[in-house]
Amino acid sequence: MPLPARLLALPLLLLLSACASARTPWVELGGERFKVEIADDDDERARGLMFRDVLDPGHGMLFIHDRQERQAYWMKNTRIPLDILYFDQDRRLVSQQRDVPPCSAGDRCPPYPSRGPARYVLELNAGEAARLKLEDGAELRFGPGIAPAPGG
Repeated sequence: MPLPARLLALPLLLLLSACASARTPWVELGGERFKVEIADDDDERARGLMFRDVLDPGHGMLFIHDRQERQAYWMKNTRIPLDILYFDQDRRLVSQQRDVPPCSAGDRCPPYPSRGPARYVLELNAGEAARLKLEDGAELRFGPGIAPAPGG
């Protein structure tokens, strides 16, 4: 490719890259942004982060539930230690389960319940909640493209 064409191609590639990044869903918590995968149906919520060997730094999974109620998550077939953060319909932190260990015991894996009703659950790498010094009441902000659950 001739030099002038290459110079024109570079800004185009940068623009396309920026557009792709803008479409990646993200949430903001504790003043930091995390790229998230969305689990908003029964199959996605059931699968969660099972069978994964790594969760990249700055990434997580956001679970969106149909109703606000007490939630309980478990680590069945999950290989990554996680922080499980529960948020109400106003996206305020209502409960935290920090440094939850992986579990390979199948149906014998223990549940990690929320202390109060929750509508959203954010799973991050273990240690993130402590690093961010999260306290109950912290606000979870959604980036563009993440629709709040109806009524939330």
